Amino acid sequence: MPSSDAVAEIVVRSRRAADLPALVDLLAEQQPTSRYPMRWPLPFPVERFLVRSTEERAWVAEVGGVLAGHVAVTRPDEEMAEAFARACPGVPLAEVSVLFSGTAVRGLGVGGRLLDTAVAAIRESGRTPALDVLPAHSTAAAVYRHRGWVEVGRARPAWLPPGQPDVLLMILPG
Repeated sequence: MPSSDAVAEIVVRSRRAADLPALVDLLAEQQPTSRYPMRWPLPFPVERFLVRSTEERAWVAEVGGVLAGHVAVTRPDEEMAEAFARACPGVPLAEVSVLFSGTAVRGLGVGGRLLDTAVAAIRESGRTPALDVLPAHSTAAAVYRHRGWVEVGRARPAWLPPGQPDVLLMILPG
C-alpha cells in the first residue's frame, strides 16, 4: 500500500457487483482488529451483510487501484426506524452503514473520505445523517463525536447478543 503521502490517490466510486468478493475478503481481513462486525463468522453469507435490502447507494474506496474500504447509505430498517423516531421525532433520516477500511490503509483518510461521501449523499437528499455504533467500538464512536456527530439515544436491536450494552444512536446535525 502507498505511504501516507498518497492520500490524494484515494478514489471513491460506486460499488459494483464485481467488487463483492474482494469486499468479503477485506471485511474478514480487518475484523480481528476492528471487531466489526461484532459477530464473526457471520451466521449468514457475508454478501448479505454488505448488500442490505434497505440499501440506497454504496461506494468503495481504492488506494493505488486496490480496493481499500466501503460505505453504504440505507433506510433504517423497521426496528431502527422506530428507535430513531423516538429519539428524533419528525426528522427525516438516512443511515450511514457498513463503513470499514482495510488495515493496510488505516491513517490514510479512507474511512473519512467514505464517511464524507455518504453524508453528502444523505444531505443532498434532504435528510439528516444517522448511524448506530456499538459502545465496544469506542474508537469509532470517538471519531464520530470528533466529527460533530451527537448521541440522541440508545437501542437494543434483535441482533445484539445478550450481555452487550445497547447500541448508540447518533446523528450529524445540520
